[in-house]
Amino acid sequence: MASKLTRRLQLPPPATRHAAALPDHERIRHLGRVLAGHDLPLRPRVAAAILLLYARPVSRIVRIATGDVVRDGGEVLLRIGDPPSPVPEPVAGLLLRWIDSRGNMNTATNRNSPWLFPGRRADQPMNADSLSAQVNGIGVPTIGGRTAAIRKHVLDMPSPVVADALGYHPATTARLASQAGSTFSRYAPKDHKRQTAGGGDS
Repeated sequence: MASKLTRRLQLPPPATRHAAALPDHERIRHLGRVLAGHDLPLRPRVAAAILLLYARPVSRIVRIATGDVVRDGGEVLLRIGDPPSPVPEPVAGLLLRWIDSRGNMNTATNRNSPWLFPGRRADQPMNADSLSAQVNGIGVPTIGGRTAAIRKHVLDMPSPVVADALGYHPATTARLASQAGSTFSRYAPKDHKRQTAGGGDS
C-alpha cells in the first residue's frame, strides 16, 4: 500500500480469545493435581502452578527470570509485582527444584541463562506457545485457569492491591472486579489518612 502497488485494504481486527473462568473449586483441584502429580513433567507443573496461583499469562511467565525468585530467610518470594508475592509450600519447593534442574541448559551458550524457562536459543526464554501447549497437555486450561485465578484475587482483595501485587494495569483489575461483583468498590488506594481543617489526622 505504501508503494502504491495495491489499493488500500481494511484488515479485520485480531480475534480475542475469551474463556469463562473455571469455578474456583476446579482451579484448586487443578492446582492440587499439579502439585501431587509426580508422574507429570516438572516444567509444565511449575508453569501451571504460577498461572493458577498468580493469574500470570503464559506470555509473561516465560519472561520471569531466576533472579525474580527471591529467597528471604526461610521464605520464597516471586517478584512479579510490588511488593514481591510470597510463594507458599509446596509450590516454593517445586519452584526451587525446577531452578536446579531446568531444561535447555546443555548447550554452551545457554548454561548461564537467566530465564526461569530457558528457550533453545541462547539468552532467549522459552516460546510462550510451546509452554502453553505443555501446560494444556497436562490438563490445565491456561485461559480458563488464569481467568479463575484473577477473579479469585479481585474478589478477595481491592483491585488496586491486586494490580500492584500481580503486575496488572489498575484499569484491568478494576474492570474485572466490577464484572466479578467485588465488594471493594469504595476502596481508596495509597494514602488513607484524611487531613482535618486543624491539620490533625482524623
